[in-house]
Amino acid sequence: MEKVLGIGNALVDIMIRLEDDSFLEKFSLPKGSMQLVDQETVRKISNASEKFEKSRSSGGSAANTIHGLAHLGVETGFIGKVGSDETGDFFHNDLKNSNITPSLFRSSTESGRAMALVSPDSERTFATFLGAAVELNPSELSREMFEGYRYLHVEGYLVQNHELLKEIVTLAKKSNMKISLDLASFNVVEDNLDFLKPLVADYIDIIFANEEEAASFTGKSPEESLEELAEICETAVVKVGKKGSMVKSGKEKCNIEPIDASPVDTTGAGDAYAAGFLYGLAKGYEMDRCGNIGSVLAGKVIEGMGAKMGNEKWEEAKKMIAEL
Repeated sequence: MEKVLGIGNALVDIMIRLEDDSFLEKFSLPKGSMQLVDQETVRKISNASEKFEKSRSSGGSAANTIHGLAHLGVETGFIGKVGSDETGDFFHNDLKNSNITPSLFRSSTESGRAMALVSPDSERTFATFLGAAVELNPSELSREMFEGYRYLHVEGYLVQNHELLKEIVTLAKKSNMKISLDLASFNVVEDNLDFLKPLVADYIDIIFANEEEAASFTGKSPEESLEELAEICETAVVKVGKKGSMVKSGKEKCNIEPIDASPVDTTGAGDAYAAGFLYGLAKGYEMDRCGNIGSVLAGKVIEGMGAKMGNEKWEEAKKMIAEL
């Protein structure tokens, strides 16, 4: 089976269960939003939430996808940057314990953290400190880091650093890799469209977009976006929420149905879908089977809290994949 390398913002997800929403008001965090915060605010939130139930896991969009692939038995690696602190050590060890080869650079800046404040009604509000995660520098990368892998999965948030992303895709192509890009966020696409369009056309082989991201890229409907993206990329995937997803590769086109699921938290659905789809590609499967595996993982991850599945959901997902 082909090996997959991921690169993205190395963040530690910290889930904090709140007793009520007054905590959000105290820190002026609009419920359900994602706010970028500074180091001091993270420390205040951390100290004020000492009495609440907490859990941690390594996160960031690309890292979530790589974790999913590793769970499915794919040989994987991850490139990112963390701080020289306990949080950075946790991220490193979490990768190692999941059989993911870490290529982590260290910074004197604190490690990035995404604090997910979970209200009693299960809605999540994010206070995110990017920290060392966004300090990854093009000069730190080398071609040797990419060799031995067939696929590279890049998260769209790296588009905000044009020089870094251009170096990443250049090194990947020199290593004859297939490059997968998840567009990540419609506003990131809008803000970087002039850079993104030629980069996708020249370097990207597999592109993932939800309907909002696809519309930001093409200005068209999901169906029309799929056609346009498939003209410039080898494989295009457009996800349309409860309606499932659409895949086109060359002349092959298929509609993928969602699985029956009982949603609790939709965070991480796109990352899980990408993991399932890339797993199918690494196994050499047809496009419809790749999409269906992606659909299984996306449906199962939203049945629990957080961007990763627990062991029980993984067993259910693997059984469904085996039955496809």
